[in-house]
Amino acid sequence: MERWIRSVGLLLACLLLSSAMAAEGNGKATPPADLDIYLCIGQSNMAGRGRLTPEVMDTLPNVYLLNDKGRFEPAVNPLNRYSSVRKGLSMQRLGPAYGFAKELSEKTGKPIGLVVNARGGSSINSWLKGAKDGYYEKALARVREALKQGGTLRGILWHQGEADCSDPEAYKRKLVSMMESFRKDLDMPELPVIVGQISQWSGWTDRENGTAAFNKMIRKVKSFLPYSDWVSSKGLDCYKDENDPHFGTKGQLLLGKRYAEKAWKFYKKQVKDR
Repeated sequence: MERWIRSVGLLLACLLLSSAMAAEGNGKATPPADLDIYLCIGQSNMAGRGRLTPEVMDTLPNVYLLNDKGRFEPAVNPLNRYSSVRKGLSMQRLGPAYGFAKELSEKTGKPIGLVVNARGGSSINSWLKGAKDGYYEKALARVREALKQGGTLRGILWHQGEADCSDPEAYKRKLVSMMESFRKDLDMPELPVIVGQISQWSGWTDRENGTAAFNKMIRKVKSFLPYSDWVSSKGLDCYKDENDPHFGTKGQLLLGKRYAEKAWKFYKKQVKDR
């Protein structure tokens, strides 16, 4: 109980600090109209379970987060705080969107708009269009709110699979269906999709093949989903140990940079083809 109280107290302190820093703002309080917008969805590793250290509690320069009022504000961790499908606020910590936006905004020189709408523990079945949980529809609604403010949707970052890694072949079909739905509903048939591998370790699962077969399927995503790419989880640290599927703070920062590298490739092509 004491440990839980300390954890909640630390999170509240971080949130108060982040709110104060956002109010001061390291950039414009009012976001520009030409944001490059990214939808960040998936389960707990996208929501973020890495520790919120002081080093990651800064207000990201030139990066904005869609809030619960449908407006962009200066981006401060935890970035999944405004998710319309999230679990408790105390569970929202460091995910890949932080390192991603920080790295990509430096590469492009453009302001980034993040729509982070992840749900820990969720299966891809809950993200399919028409599923009873409605995660797809809620994410789509938030993207549409973001686009009302101007800017361009540049891509989707998807990090999920711990709940579904036992059947990679079935997962492929569901992933394609979900992303084709987003592209159709947003009228963006070539919308880039970047998919991340889950942990390389598998002590947290009793599945016979661990995570190897699933991660191998993710590596081949470009062969079955056009306009897509993948990021590796190789070398990422554990949040606790190999009995836990979550990435630690260092791992999440590295994962975010890897997402940014792939998004940067898509961005250069988008600008060139414009």
